Amino acid sequence: MAGKWTRRALAAWVAAVLLFLFVPIITILLYAFNPSNIQSWPISGVTLKWFSRTWDDPQVRAALLLSVKVGLVATVIALLLGSLAAFGVHRFRFFGREAVSFLLVLPLALPGIITGMALNAFFHNAGIGFSLWTIVVGHATFCIVVVYNNVLARLRRTSGSLIEASMDLGANGWQTLRRVTLPLLSTAIISGALLAFALSFDEVIVTTFTAGAQNTLPLWIFGAIRLGQQLPEVNVVVFFVVLLTFIPVAIAARLAGGGFTSRAEIGRSAPGPAETEPVPGAQPVAP
Repeated sequence: MAGKWTRRALAAWVAAVLLFLFVPIITILLYAFNPSNIQSWPISGVTLKWFSRTWDDPQVRAALLLSVKVGLVATVIALLLGSLAAFGVHRFRFFGREAVSFLLVLPLALPGIITGMALNAFFHNAGIGFSLWTIVVGHATFCIVVVYNNVLARLRRTSGSLIEASMDLGANGWQTLRRVTLPLLSTAIISGALLAFALSFDEVIVTTFTAGAQNTLPLWIFGAIRLGQQLPEVNVVVFFVVLLTFIPVAIAARLAGGGFTSRAEIGRSAPGPAETEPVPGAQPVAP
């Protein structure tokens, strides 16, 4: 009996927490369709007029374009540096290896205001003007961590015998990377990239210190709410920001839950005897 009531109490607690988190978000999404420019509940009807007015606003379009550019560039940088760092930390044993891993994860653990202030001071002392690239650098500091953690976790779960078997069959390093390692890591890399883009797209604190006079979409939302202007347009922008943030996170969660590539897929992607390039100096093994 006690176990039954415990389960019910936990279920009620979980439901209360979910309602606390998502009811405000759902309310804002509904306000995007409110025909009135005053936020009152319940909404007086349903309309799409604010969507067209928001899209016609040049400031919103410029902020959206800047957010997409920053997100894409920061994601590419995070993919390259995060994946390479994960390979280096996993494959090699060297002095300070754990310290390097800690330093790579540290930017995500630090409060964003500390990272933003540090970058702002660095750019100011170095005489670097605020631009698209200063925002990209700020976002890349925490996007790298997401890709690094995803790829490193998958590498630790991947059996090294698959790579050894590929090399034993005569595949060189490039063939092993392309036909064995990358298929094993593909879902981790893609999910890391999607999460990195989602984090970059809705980042506010670090962007505040690295953007200067530029406005990304979250900064435009923050400024409009602070001044109490264009609230219907803000609701529409928030609607799309939530949508563009939720979709990559949902896809990343789906891919990360997929786990490993199946053995059949690995067998199809591994180089066969007819596809492998001959290794210089190697002697054929008698059956």
